[in-house]
Amino acid sequence: MTSKRKVTISWSGGKDSAFALYKILAAGEYDVVSLHTVFDQASKRVGLHGVRESLIDEQAAQVGLPLRKIYLNASLDHSLYESAMRNFYGTCRNEGIDGVVFGDIFLEDLKDFRSALLKPHELVGIFPLWKADTKKLLKEFIDLGFKTTLCSADAKFFSQSTLGVMNCEFLEQLPPMVDPCGENGEFHTFVFDGPLFKEAISFSKGEIVKKTYHYQKKESSGELVPLESSFWFQDLLHA
Repeated sequence: MTSKRKVTISWSGGKDSAFALYKILAAGEYDVVSLHTVFDQASKRVGLHGVRESLIDEQAAQVGLPLRKIYLNASLDHSLYESAMRNFYGTCRNEGIDGVVFGDIFLEDLKDFRSALLKPHELVGIFPLWKADTKKLLKEFIDLGFKTTLCSADAKFFSQSTLGVMNCEFLEQLPPMVDPCGENGEFHTFVFDGPLFKEAISFSKGEIVKKTYHYQKKESSGELVPLESSFWFQDLLHA
């Protein structure tokens, strides 16, 4: 009998990574050996999600999978992220892991970027949500019993009062320019219950803050264009 290929899940704590894990487990084609998450070295939070490390720890415990942690200093130098991920992927390959699962849905440039980082280590990128209709995908996610709350949202599209539980009403009230799954980075989520979890995660809500980020986007020409975005962040506190 051929053993299943080992994979690790790119885990942000949000709905897309949780649903990707659900789909992979339901298909039964792979042996999921771990989750892995990138944390800011100073704040011990997940990037643009702003979720605390302790809550990601709790998710991993409720899912029943080991959590691998990658710590990274905040920087506009994207090469630092690339270097950290190459090191991690090299470790994965040495441990007999065959692939990495991502929750990406339709961003071709992001998929190509991930695949390019994986290729030198002969790891396969697996995208179980790829090209799915995002409105149908979110409705299926909710209907399955997953429960999630917005932890950050782009201030261009949302007010701070929007940072609550995501449900069908939320889906119907989204501005037309916002993707239902926030695939363009319009909002981020924290999953606290659902069919993957042994028990729901208890948490309370802290303060809401607004932060402005400066970053760079690489155009197809290779030129780096400076950009700025402001986000509302709902602090979530581990009960």
